[in-house]
Amino acid sequence: MPHLFTPLKLGSLELANRIVIAPMCQYSANEGSAGDWHMIHLGHLVLAGAGMMILEATAVSARGRISPGDLGLYSDENEAALARVLKAIRTYSPIKVAIQLAHAGRKGSSRAPWDGGTQIRPDEPGGWKSEAPSAVPHAADEAPPEALDHAGLARVREAFATAAKRAARLGFDGIEVHGAHGYLLHQFLSPIANKRTDEYGGSLENRMRFPIEVFDAVRAAFPAEKPVWMRISATDWVPNGWDIEGTVALSKALKQRGCAAIHVTTGGVSPQQAIKIAPGYQVPYARRVKSEVGLPTIAVGLITEAEQAEAIIANGEADAVSLARAMLYDPRWPWHAAAKLGAKVAAPKQYWRSQPREYSDLFENTKYGQR
Repeated sequence: MPHLFTPLKLGSLELANRIVIAPMCQYSANEGSAGDWHMIHLGHLVLAGAGMMILEATAVSARGRISPGDLGLYSDENEAALARVLKAIRTYSPIKVAIQLAHAGRKGSSRAPWDGGTQIRPDEPGGWKSEAPSAVPHAADEAPPEALDHAGLARVREAFATAAKRAARLGFDGIEVHGAHGYLLHQFLSPIANKRTDEYGGSLENRMRFPIEVFDAVRAAFPAEKPVWMRISATDWVPNGWDIEGTVALSKALKQRGCAAIHVTTGGVSPQQAIKIAPGYQVPYARRVKSEVGLPTIAVGLITEAEQAEAIIANGEADAVSLARAMLYDPRWPWHAAAKLGAKVAAPKQYWRSQPREYSDLFENTKYGQR
């Protein structure tokens, strides 16, 4: 059995294989509510045979959205809309489904990428005043965010906890807390965005304080038998920014609080980032977290080939691989990887007869008669 297709446990949650569909923003919700696009998009991905899918960054408050089209889980309407999508997924796919809870911080009030991705200023139609650790804008020409006071911090913590309770009611298998890509929790971690002088700024311990408090709030609000983990940017790719040493320290602190895994990515907090892109360029960060912390790690970043993914798992560099754009480009990537590596993969019975003759034993439970 190829390593990529062996089961993996995140806490008590068992994944059928080590392929994860990464959270990918769609900027296509209506006031935070999932619609027909999500039914089509997610419905088509869950048939791919991956072990788990993590829903896109889902805002815990309207103010915490990246764009006006962001998915949210802060209202009864949001919850009901996601329930409709999840019911369809559960009817036709055995995939495990997690949700990524997020707050955009100073990167909120932005246009969708296909509209340029630029900030919608607070005085422009559809815009709002973003909030962040400090009144420092993401880009120099943007309107500065409002610095969160202690009442604001309590409000955001409670928003995460409330969204976690909604996720529990919806029956999600796990929660990923978004602490990466330059959004609010990453902003607290990075000295580039965090200029506070109180107990939430300055030292590494202080900068980690609020993300840990949010994790604790989510962990307490979600069923104890289900896993909660965090996605972390391991480096800002900017001198004197957040780095791998801080990532290891944070991961160790999260492990003590019951964190089930670390989803390791990089960047996002500054337009000055100088990312050195190459196939698997973020995998070494996942390997270091895995070796020094001892938690399951999920690696992501230009992992596109089956043999590449298999080597990452076989060599102990990570415990799972997470695919985003590669999965959009090839929504049957797990099928094709299983065929290349000589494994079996789950597929809906309606598709069993699609396997090529040379891979006639590719799908699980494909014993059928053909007239």
